[in-house]
Amino acid sequence: MASLLNMVSVSPRILSTTHTRTPSFQARPHLPPFSLSFSRRRLSIRAAETDTNEVKSQAPGTAPSKDGSSFNQLLGIKGAAQETNKWKIRLQLTKPVTWPPLVWGVVCGAAASGNFHWTPEDVAKSIVCMLMSGPFLTGYTQTMNDWYDREIDAINEPYRPIPSGAISENEVITQIWVLLLGGLSLAGLLDVWAGHDFPIVFYLAVGGSLLSYIYSAPPLKLKQNGWIGNFALGASYISLPWWAGQALFGTLTPDIIVLTLLYSIAGLGIAIVNDFKSIEGDRALGLQSLPVAFGAETAKWICVGAIDIIQLSVAGYLLGAGKPYYALALLALIVPQVVFQFQYFLKDPVKYDVKYQASAQPFLILGLLVTALATSH
Repeated sequence: MASLLNMVSVSPRILSTTHTRTPSFQARPHLPPFSLSFSRRRLSIRAAETDTNEVKSQAPGTAPSKDGSSFNQLLGIKGAAQETNKWKIRLQLTKPVTWPPLVWGVVCGAAASGNFHWTPEDVAKSIVCMLMSGPFLTGYTQTMNDWYDREIDAINEPYRPIPSGAISENEVITQIWVLLLGGLSLAGLLDVWAGHDFPIVFYLAVGGSLLSYIYSAPPLKLKQNGWIGNFALGASYISLPWWAGQALFGTLTPDIIVLTLLYSIAGLGIAIVNDFKSIEGDRALGLQSLPVAFGAETAKWICVGAIDIIQLSVAGYLLGAGKPYYALALLALIVPQVVFQFQYFLKDPVKYDVKYQASAQPFLILGLLVTALATSH
């Protein structure tokens, strides 16, 4: 419930979604069929691999800055210092900076359920759901995405852990499995804890994990298509964690499913932000990201259009549903986003991507909570 939504320079790339080019599980984010056994699934991962040393040898002679930030390294974002400590490298691969949108999605789902109470038990359930969505399943998604992105990273960021050889093939694959199985185990635990007759949280976790896999891995590799891949990423970061939180404390209804999928189109816009910095590598490897397919100038307007139009549509829906105060609150949160789009993103989407996301996205995620509270009353 991985996959908002690396969506936040994260290469937002649902849970994950939710750099990020991450799928509750997601952002470039940021998996094999569940019918396969453990050994066959491992083999399916390895079958598409190329040797790490081979990839490394193809990388240009670009070294990271010696002044790289240790803090950035721990968060898994660009500008990171080189690290030799394996545990820090493992954490870097999970891109902790992409976890908060998934955690927030769980909060929104719990709020939308109308049944969350500030009791020790409900708080404990929500924390476990956040751990499942963020560190485990988003971490799984991001590690998987980095594995299948190692050829692109060898062009764009050859100093990253996998193309640089800082972590071995077996260590990466072990991490993928530990995070996946840990996340699915927590999902099953939550269903038992909530007394569900039908294990809905577990199935949401399975579905999100599968979406993360086909987002990153051949032969489908949804991220090769800018429209489908970015929508899958947006759904992973927004819809899946919301559904998990709401299903945990209440009932997941069709109107909420439609509303959150609509919001996932705004997530598509956020995911596009992270595609601009990868244009060179995407073009070289034949990935049809929207900046590659339409050009940077057109793609940046598609990006802001998806973000703004969807939020305006949701505000209109709330107004039509007889909730004018929530609609006005959402409109008030859209205004600063538009201001920052013109101030940063539309000027230079590569230079100002991080600054734009840090400035504008807090207002978008607050809008998600406003919408959730509106649907709970």
